[in-house]
Amino acid sequence: MKADGGNALQLLLMIGGLSLIPAALFTLTGFTRILIVLGFIRSGLGTPTAPPNQVLVGIALFLTIFVMMPTFTKINDEAIKPLRAEKISQTEAIHRAEGPMREFMFDQTRTKDIALFAKLAKIERPKTRKDIPTYVLIPAFIISELKTSFQIGFLIFLPFLVIDLVVSSTLMSMGMMMLPPVFISLPFKILLFVLVDGWNLVIQQLVLSFR
Repeated sequence: MKADGGNALQLLLMIGGLSLIPAALFTLTGFTRILIVLGFIRSGLGTPTAPPNQVLVGIALFLTIFVMMPTFTKINDEAIKPLRAEKISQTEAIHRAEGPMREFMFDQTRTKDIALFAKLAKIERPKTRKDIPTYVLIPAFIISELKTSFQIGFLIFLPFLVIDLVVSSTLMSMGMMMLPPVFISLPFKILLFVLVDGWNLVIQQLVLSFR
């Protein structure tokens, strides 16, 4: 009976852990930054339904896999393969898998954000990365990702804003104040984005921002 109870508890914990996988994918990888930047592109263009949400999420998912592949490869080589070969325990595998993920998050996290959550957690001033607990690193990483994505989004918005201002000023000077500027600026913004191969440029810089 005790063994059955232990197995049931392990099964329950495993199911609970699986339910956290989507949240981990969204917050512990580059998914948040990529999806927010793609949303800024759509908002800047002024096309709220093109591309649709499902397409943006799909693009963000596969770009995340592309960006995270070196980290996933390390986890596979250092944790998953030895675990399958029964060379290490599950606890050791989790500890080894945590290393590459922490390394990725540290590379993308600002020192200021880490210091903020270390202060809020009331821990001693860390001297090295090893001294920073993962529960402190994760929220610092999320805050850094949000800031970075909004910085990139601001740069994306600028050329579209210039077009909107030029079109609006032109219509006002012509006395056509009753005509919504978006009707005129939208085709020009789409044309500009296509001519400069905007998707290629944005995706390239977005991926490079993780390097």
